[in-house]
Amino acid sequence: MGGRQQFQEELRELETQALGGIDLVIKTLDRTLEALEHQDIELASIVIHDDDRIDGRYLEVQQGILSLLALQAPVASDLRLVAALLHVIKHVERMGDQCVNIAKMLPVVGYDPPKDEQMLEYIFKMGKLARSEVEQCKQAFLLRDVQVAEDLVRQDHEINRLNRCVFSRAVEIGTDADRREWAMSMMLVARAIERIGDNAVDIGEQVAFVVTGQFREFSDASHVS
Repeated sequence: MGGRQQFQEELRELETQALGGIDLVIKTLDRTLEALEHQDIELASIVIHDDDRIDGRYLEVQQGILSLLALQAPVASDLRLVAALLHVIKHVERMGDQCVNIAKMLPVVGYDPPKDEQMLEYIFKMGKLARSEVEQCKQAFLLRDVQVAEDLVRQDHEINRLNRCVFSRAVEIGTDADRREWAMSMMLVARAIERIGDNAVDIGEQVAFVVTGQFREFSDASHVS
Protein backbone atom coordinates (compact mmCIF):
# COMPACT_ATOMS: atom_id res chain seq x y z
CA MET A 1 0.00 0.00 0.00
CA GLY A 2 1.38 3.41 -0.97
CA GLY A 3 2.09 6.03 1.64
CA ARG A 4 -0.62 8.41 0.44
CA GLN A 5 -3.24 5.66 0.23
CA GLN A 6 -2.43 4.57 3.76
CA PHE A 7 -2.60 8.19 4.91
CA GLN A 8 -6.07 8.62 3.44
CA GLU A 9 -7.33 5.38 4.95
CA GLU A 10 -6.08 6.39 8.38
CA LEU A 11 -7.63 9.84 7.91
CA ARG A 12 -10.98 8.27 7.03
CA GLU A 13 -10.78 6.18 10.19
CA LEU A 14 -10.10 9.31 12.25
CA GLU A 15 -13.12 10.97 10.65
CA THR A 16 -15.25 7.97 11.62
CA GLN A 17 -14.00 8.24 15.19
CA ALA A 18 -14.65 11.99 15.33
CA LEU A 19 -18.18 11.67 13.97
CA GLY A 20 -18.73 8.77 16.34
CA GLY A 21 -18.07 11.30 19.06
CA ILE A 22 -21.16 13.15 17.86
CA ASP A 23 -23.15 9.94 18.38
CA LEU A 24 -21.86 9.85 21.96
CA VAL A 25 -23.06 13.43 22.43
CA ILE A 26 -26.54 12.56 21.12
CA LYS A 27 -26.80 9.66 23.57
CA THR A 28 -25.55 11.85 26.41
CA LEU A 29 -27.94 14.67 25.52
CA ASP A 30 -30.86 12.22 25.47
CA ARG A 31 -29.93 11.03 28.96
CA THR A 32 -29.46 14.60 30.16
CA LEU A 33 -32.88 15.72 28.97
CA GLU A 34 -34.50 12.60 30.42
CA ALA A 35 -32.79 13.21 33.76
CA LEU A 36 -34.01 16.80 33.71
CA GLU A 37 -37.57 15.86 32.81
CA HIS A 38 -37.86 13.21 35.53
CA GLN A 39 -35.57 14.92 38.07
CA ASP A 40 -33.49 11.72 37.98
CA ILE A 41 -30.33 12.44 39.97
CA GLU A 42 -29.02 8.90 39.44
CA LEU A 43 -29.23 9.29 35.66
CA ALA A 44 -27.60 12.72 35.95
CA SER A 45 -24.71 11.06 37.79
CA ILE A 46 -24.32 8.62 34.89
CA VAL A 47 -24.12 11.57 32.48
CA ILE A 48 -21.37 13.14 34.57
CA HIS A 49 -19.44 9.87 34.89
CA ASP A 50 -19.76 8.94 31.20
CA ASP A 51 -18.31 12.27 30.07
CA ASP A 52 -14.94 10.55 30.37
CA ARG A 53 -15.86 8.60 27.22
CA ILE A 54 -16.32 11.82 25.23
CA ASP A 55 -13.13 13.28 26.67
CA GLY A 56 -11.34 10.06 25.77
CA ARG A 57 -12.62 10.23 22.20
CA TYR A 58 -11.37 13.83 21.97
CA LEU A 59 -7.87 12.81 23.06
CA GLU A 60 -7.89 9.72 20.83
CA VAL A 61 -8.72 11.67 17.67
CA GLN A 62 -6.43 14.55 18.52
CA GLN A 63 -3.46 12.28 19.18
CA GLY A 64 -4.27 10.19 16.11
CA ILE A 65 -4.19 13.27 13.90
CA LEU A 66 -0.91 14.49 15.38
CA SER A 67 0.65 11.05 14.86
CA LEU A 68 -0.61 10.95 11.28
CA LEU A 69 0.85 14.37 10.51
CA ALA A 70 4.18 13.28 11.93
CA LEU A 71 4.40 10.50 9.36
CA GLN A 72 3.40 12.29 6.16
CA ALA A 73 2.63 15.81 4.99
CA PRO A 74 -0.92 15.93 3.55
CA VAL A 75 -1.95 17.61 0.31
CA ALA A 76 -4.15 20.71 0.55
CA SER A 77 -7.52 18.91 0.45
CA ASP A 78 -6.44 16.42 3.10
CA LEU A 79 -5.05 19.23 5.24
CA ARG A 80 -8.45 20.94 5.21
CA LEU A 81 -10.06 17.77 6.49
CA VAL A 82 -7.39 17.35 9.15
CA ALA A 83 -7.95 20.91 10.39
CA ALA A 84 -11.73 20.46 10.30
CA LEU A 85 -11.60 17.23 12.30
CA LEU A 86 -9.57 18.95 15.01
CA HIS A 87 -12.33 21.54 15.25
CA VAL A 88 -15.10 18.93 15.13
CA ILE A 89 -13.71 16.88 18.01
CA LYS A 90 -13.13 20.06 20.04
CA HIS A 91 -16.79 20.98 19.66
CA VAL A 92 -17.82 17.41 20.46
CA GLU A 93 -15.92 17.70 23.74
CA ARG A 94 -17.54 21.06 24.49
CA MET A 95 -21.04 19.71 23.86
CA GLY A 96 -20.33 16.89 26.28
CA ASP A 97 -19.22 19.42 28.86
CA GLN A 98 -22.48 21.35 28.46
CA CYS A 99 -24.44 18.15 29.11
CA VAL A 100 -22.42 17.72 32.30
CA ASN A 101 -23.18 21.32 33.27
CA ILE A 102 -26.90 20.57 32.99
CA ALA A 103 -26.59 17.29 34.90
CA LYS A 104 -24.76 19.03 37.73
CA MET A 105 -27.72 21.38 38.16
CA LEU A 106 -30.05 18.54 39.12
CA PRO A 107 -28.93 18.22 42.75
CA VAL A 108 -29.86 21.89 43.05
CA VAL A 109 -33.29 21.69 41.41
CA GLY A 110 -34.14 18.05 42.10
CA TYR A 111 -35.95 18.51 45.41
CA ASP A 112 -39.43 18.87 43.91
CA PRO A 113 -39.12 22.63 43.45
CA PRO A 114 -41.93 25.06 42.59
CA LYS A 115 -41.95 24.58 38.83
CA ASP A 116 -43.11 26.85 36.04
CA GLU A 117 -44.63 24.75 33.27
CA GLN A 118 -44.21 27.44 30.61
CA MET A 119 -40.49 27.71 31.31
CA LEU A 120 -40.10 23.94 31.20
CA GLU A 121 -41.93 23.84 27.88
CA TYR A 122 -39.45 26.35 26.43
CA ILE A 123 -36.49 24.37 27.75
CA PHE A 124 -37.63 21.01 26.41
CA LYS A 125 -38.34 22.57 23.02
CA MET A 126 -34.79 23.89 23.09
CA GLY A 127 -33.53 20.41 23.95
CA LYS A 128 -35.32 18.82 20.99
CA LEU A 129 -33.96 21.47 18.63
CA ALA A 130 -30.43 21.07 19.97
CA ARG A 131 -30.61 17.31 19.48
CA SER A 132 -31.81 17.87 15.92
CA GLU A 133 -28.93 20.25 15.28
CA VAL A 134 -26.36 17.77 16.58
CA GLU A 135 -27.76 15.04 14.32
CA GLN A 136 -27.87 17.42 11.35
CA CYS A 137 -24.29 18.64 11.73
CA LYS A 138 -23.09 15.04 11.59
CA GLN A 139 -25.19 14.35 8.49
CA ALA A 140 -23.89 17.50 6.82
CA PHE A 141 -20.30 16.45 7.48
CA LEU A 142 -20.85 12.91 6.23
CA LEU A 143 -22.45 14.16 3.01
CA ARG A 144 -20.17 17.21 2.63
CA ASP A 145 -23.44 19.11 2.16
CA VAL A 146 -23.01 22.85 2.68
CA GLN A 147 -26.73 23.54 2.25
CA VAL A 148 -27.61 21.13 5.06
CA ALA A 149 -24.90 22.71 7.19
CA GLU A 150 -26.18 26.24 6.56
CA ASP A 151 -29.70 25.16 7.54
CA LEU A 152 -28.43 24.66 11.09
CA VAL A 153 -28.70 28.42 11.58
CA ARG A 154 -32.48 28.27 11.18
CA GLN A 155 -32.85 25.92 14.13
CA ASP A 156 -30.23 27.81 16.11
CA HIS A 157 -32.15 31.07 15.77
CA GLU A 158 -35.21 29.35 17.24
CA ILE A 159 -33.14 28.03 20.16
CA ASN A 160 -31.88 31.56 20.77
CA ARG A 161 -35.44 32.89 20.72
CA LEU A 162 -36.59 30.29 23.22
CA ASN A 163 -33.62 31.06 25.46
CA ARG A 164 -34.74 34.68 25.55
CA CYS A 165 -38.23 33.48 26.47
CA VAL A 166 -36.78 31.52 29.39
CA PHE A 167 -34.93 34.62 30.58
CA SER A 168 -38.05 36.77 30.33
CA ARG A 169 -40.09 34.18 32.21
CA ALA A 170 -37.46 34.00 34.95
CA VAL A 171 -37.58 37.76 35.41
CA GLU A 172 -41.35 37.55 35.90
CA ILE A 173 -41.25 34.51 38.19
CA GLY A 174 -42.11 36.41 41.38
CA THR A 175 -40.45 37.05 44.73
CA ASP A 176 -40.66 33.60 46.35
CA ALA A 177 -37.06 32.59 47.16
CA ASP A 178 -37.39 28.90 46.22
CA ARG A 179 -39.16 29.77 42.99
CA ARG A 180 -36.49 32.31 42.05
CA GLU A 181 -33.69 29.84 42.82
CA TRP A 182 -35.33 27.26 40.58
CA ALA A 183 -35.76 29.84 37.80
CA MET A 184 -32.09 30.82 38.00
CA SER A 185 -31.11 27.16 37.68
CA MET A 186 -33.34 26.79 34.64
CA MET A 187 -31.73 29.84 33.05
CA LEU A 188 -28.35 28.11 33.37
CA VAL A 189 -29.81 24.93 31.86
CA ALA A 190 -31.22 26.90 28.93
CA ARG A 191 -27.89 28.63 28.37
CA ALA A 192 -26.10 25.26 28.27
CA ILE A 193 -28.58 23.93 25.70
CA GLU A 194 -28.09 27.07 23.62
CA ARG A 195 -24.34 26.49 23.63
CA ILE A 196 -24.81 22.93 22.42
CA GLY A 197 -26.65 24.35 19.42
CA ASP A 198 -23.93 26.92 18.84
CA ASN A 199 -21.28 24.20 18.78
CA ALA A 200 -23.34 22.25 16.24
CA VAL A 201 -23.34 25.35 14.02
CA ASP A 202 -19.57 25.55 14.42
CA ILE A 203 -19.27 21.98 13.14
CA GLY A 204 -21.47 22.96 10.20
CA GLU A 205 -19.06 25.77 9.40
CA GLN A 206 -16.30 23.18 9.13
CA VAL A 207 -18.31 21.41 6.43
CA ALA A 208 -18.21 24.56 4.32
CA PHE A 209 -14.48 24.85 4.97
CA VAL A 210 -13.78 21.28 3.85
CA VAL A 211 -15.86 21.70 0.68
CA THR A 212 -14.82 25.21 -0.38
CA GLY A 213 -11.45 25.73 1.27
CA GLN A 214 -12.70 29.00 2.74
CA PHE A 215 -13.84 29.55 6.30
CA ARG A 216 -16.84 31.72 7.01
CA GLU A 217 -19.14 32.10 9.96
CA PHE A 218 -22.78 31.18 9.42
CA SER A 219 -23.95 33.47 12.22
CA ASP A 220 -22.69 35.77 14.94
CA ALA A 221 -23.83 33.28 17.57
CA SER A 222 -21.08 30.77 16.87
CA HIS A 223 -17.66 30.45 18.46
CA VAL A 224 -18.69 30.08 22.05
CA SER A 225 -17.57 27.57 24.59
